[in-house]
Amino acid sequence: MKKIVLDNLKNLRGWRTSRKLVAFAVDDYANVRVDSSKALERLNCAGLDLSCPLDHLDTVETLQDLDALFEVLDSVSDRRGRPAIFTAYAMSANPDFRRILESGEKYHYETVNDTFSRLSSEQASAYDGAWALWQEGMVKGLIQPQFHGREHLNVDLFEHKLRIKSSDLMANLANKSLAGITGDPTMPGVGFTHAFGLNDRSQLDRHRKTLQDGLELFEKVWGLRSITFTPPAQKLHPSMFEIAEERGVISIDKPLRCMRTLGDGTQRCEINRSGRQRGQGHVTVVRNVVFEPNKNMGFDPVERAMRQISAAFRWRKPAIVSSHRVNYCGHIDESNRKKGLDALGGLLQRITRRWPEVEFMSVDRLVEQMDSQT
Repeated sequence: MKKIVLDNLKNLRGWRTSRKLVAFAVDDYANVRVDSSKALERLNCAGLDLSCPLDHLDTVETLQDLDALFEVLDSVSDRRGRPAIFTAYAMSANPDFRRILESGEKYHYETVNDTFSRLSSEQASAYDGAWALWQEGMVKGLIQPQFHGREHLNVDLFEHKLRIKSSDLMANLANKSLAGITGDPTMPGVGFTHAFGLNDRSQLDRHRKTLQDGLELFEKVWGLRSITFTPPAQKLHPSMFEIAEERGVISIDKPLRCMRTLGDGTQRCEINRSGRQRGQGHVTVVRNVVFEPNKNMGFDPVERAMRQISAAFRWRKPAIVSSHRVNYCGHIDESNRKKGLDALGGLLQRITRRWPEVEFMSVDRLVEQMDSQT
């Protein structure tokens, strides 16, 4: 009963539409986490805590991952005859492991297309053709990249751990991975994956430069300007909103409710709703459906997602489905990919059967609808 009440309450406010719109917002694409099964074995031997699924299953999407995903997305069509589409919140860059180890103190990055090129030469059976398939999926309307950050790590924390030769970071650098890396007492409250996490306002200048560089790089790498942005781990100082807007972002993905760390020892409570909000120059997107099929959350993921979609439609809201790449990865464990895609296929079939008038839409297209009707 409590879940039913909450599903309805979170849809009371914000932008409305009479259309049945479904958008999948899926985080972490093109992000390096675990390099390979061999790397995972070595990191385990180094004593790192890899109990989190992201740390032992999440990898850069392989050719097989993308091919299997596209097959599932293309297995259904909406009222317009279009397939389901993933809005893949993707990175612009990843660490350049070779240059970082050579410098010993400074962070260096490689663009994500260079990441795919490197992986194609190092693990050809998994990655040869993956970047080309990415482009094909975009053309066919099966996947649409949008900005998730320049990289999925905090550069200040990274360089601190690099200077002190932190054992968890050094083990990862040796294995071209970023798994099981902890925070540090010198930066309380900032996790390693919190690209824009901060504990002091002095870090904001670097955040501004990283955000600007990341958005410019995204356009060069992916061939399009991202108009939506969801920051890693949802950590972002409010002053960054304007920086993103200046670089063409018209929408920022935010939690329904969160505490913003302001870097001066204080926090600000933030309550959000989808649509335009007073005093902001961008559209806010709040995800209202959770679909993490490979995460043990104590309920059937397809049934739970269907109930949340139903609640969204009841209140004339678009269903914005939150998910992560790890659910559809099979490089480390093929059964993980199969489980996730079987659940995804089941969800898509149930959506199209129950709501034949449904329209699948990428988040950036949804945002344009919101903005034009505000």
